[in-house]
Amino acid sequence: MTPDGDDSPTASGARPTILCTNDDGIHATGLQTLIAVASALGDVHVVAPDREQSATSHSLTVHRPLRATHTPEGHHVIDGTPTDCVLIGINELLASPPDFVLSGVNHGPNMGEDVLYSGTVAAAMEGTILGIPAVAISYSSRASERIPDFAGVLTDLVGRLIRRTDFPEETFFNVNLPDVPADEVKGMRVTTLGRRVYSDSLTRREDPSGRDYFWIGGGVSSWTGRDDSDFRAVQAGYVSVTPLHLDLTNYRLINEVRTWMQGG
Repeated sequence: MTPDGDDSPTASGARPTILCTNDDGIHATGLQTLIAVASALGDVHVVAPDREQSATSHSLTVHRPLRATHTPEGHHVIDGTPTDCVLIGINELLASPPDFVLSGVNHGPNMGEDVLYSGTVAAAMEGTILGIPAVAISYSSRASERIPDFAGVLTDLVGRLIRRTDFPEETFFNVNLPDVPADEVKGMRVTTLGRRVYSDSLTRREDPSGRDYFWIGGGVSSWTGRDDSDFRAVQAGYVSVTPLHLDLTNYRLINEVRTWMQGG
């Protein structure tokens, strides 16, 4: 319920328009769950990639033309990246800019440094760059068939965020659902980004012609971070909610670096 007692989707009582996208593609289970959640909260428009676009980060397709098609349900499908989808959706496909952008639900976690590589997070970031409040949502397991069980949890969480009349500028939220049964979620925690170190995630081999090739992925990872880190919340069975800001400036170092520049 909003602070003034209004339990409608927005403080004014009007249903917001919500743009849904993802990086797992238009047919992904997580996207279908997100659409169901968003439909309970507002009027939904879907603009999603035609195939999986994981780890595309904030890339734009600039070396070939992009095309939009439609599903029988009327959803828009783009043969490009999640960032392409948000950019084209907001600027060309929707009659007017949406009130919110929701990205996900990703089939796998996006915590720590993942936010720098994730197409899911990048789509929410693009919405923020374009002045639209945005939320990226991921499930901390590859067992995507379990994602629909979290519809109630997500409806509560997303509802809290999109009802805000003071949604912070240049900020979006990165949400990670824990790998536990939905009815065992302990609650929500506001978190910071953890740090993850990968080991043996780069493989070098030879093809049948004797030429080297490289395969990125796999391996093992270890986490470090503060007590309020995202990975700690998820491991403890909580939903992690991390506010992310577009400004990457390290303000604590500004004055120190200025002294470096003044040196001989």
